[in-house]
Amino acid sequence: MTLNKIALVTGGSRGLGRNMAIKIAEKGIDVVITYHSNEVKANEVVNEIEQLGRKAKAFRLDTGNTKVFKDFAVDLSTYLKNEYGAAHFDFLVNNAGTGSHTSFADATEDEFDSLVNIHYKGVYFLTQAMLPYLNNEGGIINISSGLARFSHPNTSMYASVKGAIEVLSRVWAAELAPRKIKVNTVAPGAVQTDFNNGMVRDNAVVYERVANMTALGRPGVPDDIGGVIAFLCTDDARWINGQRIEVSGGMHL
Repeated sequence: MTLNKIALVTGGSRGLGRNMAIKIAEKGIDVVITYHSNEVKANEVVNEIEQLGRKAKAFRLDTGNTKVFKDFAVDLSTYLKNEYGAAHFDFLVNNAGTGSHTSFADATEDEFDSLVNIHYKGVYFLTQAMLPYLNNEGGIINISSGLARFSHPNTSMYASVKGAIEVLSRVWAAELAPRKIKVNTVAPGAVQTDFNNGMVRDNAVVYERVANMTALGRPGVPDDIGGVIAFLCTDDARWINGQRIEVSGGMHL
């Protein structure tokens, strides 16, 4: 079996996922990313990781569609077997996601189902599909949100599925303990990316509002988050398990 550590990061072509993938590669770990539609951006991330001296590969994947997970598992395992001699990897980062700021009164079943499929059902069954390929003593990192701890209007759908992920992570940590697989949740606060149409990054009113509710006085940037994910993929984090780590600069303390 290869000695190379390998991480799979979903939604790795942009925003936080891109930063996570690059920070993980900087730790000397090879990276596979998935992307929803933008192959050009995904290949840019692959090229940047390869420039760091690590191997990288991008696969297209709709993480909200459980029907494609079996084919993805075949494609991924074939790549790993061909590239490394064994169809296994070490870390799964369930990052892919979309935002929502729809009020409870205006929520629709279609949007609700979409959020559940991407942020909960997809995470659940993609991880299940990956378990045969995940090395013992590896790790699973699920991405939650500060909104699972504090409450803002118009976030009931998004916040509740992230809350479900936090419970799920703790149960997985217990259930996968015989394989020594660590399962943790990272919960970012408001971050300046194109997420939610760049609302935090590009809207001065929102930026200032977030800054005022954050102890460190500003919204986050991708570099604030990616390094934490990368740390959890190292041996220095070997004794962290079943935990929720909020990375928000101290929002709503």
